[in-house]
Amino acid sequence: MKIVRRIGVPPSARGSSSGSTCPDVFELSDGNFAVIGTEATEALDGELPADAGRADYERIVIVSRETLIRAKADIPDA
Repeated sequence: MKIVRRIGVPPSARGSSSGSTCPDVFELSDGNFAVIGTEATEALDGELPADAGRADYERIVIVSRETLIRAKADIPDA
C-alpha cells in the first residue's frame, strides 16, 4: 500500500507555519484514505452514538473542518 496523492491542499495553504504538521488526507493505492489528525479516542469514545462502534485497533481522530472542506473537491464520487 502506498500514498497515491493528497486530497485537498497542503497544510501550508491552510496556514500551517511549518507547512508540515497539520491534519491531512491522502488517497491510498488500494482506494482507501489515510488521515492525519489529532488523536481523540479517549475523549470521544463515550460520545459515539449507539449505532457506531470502534474496534480495539481503531482510533478516533479529529480533522479540522477546513481540512475536509478543502479536500471535498478532490474526493471521488465513486
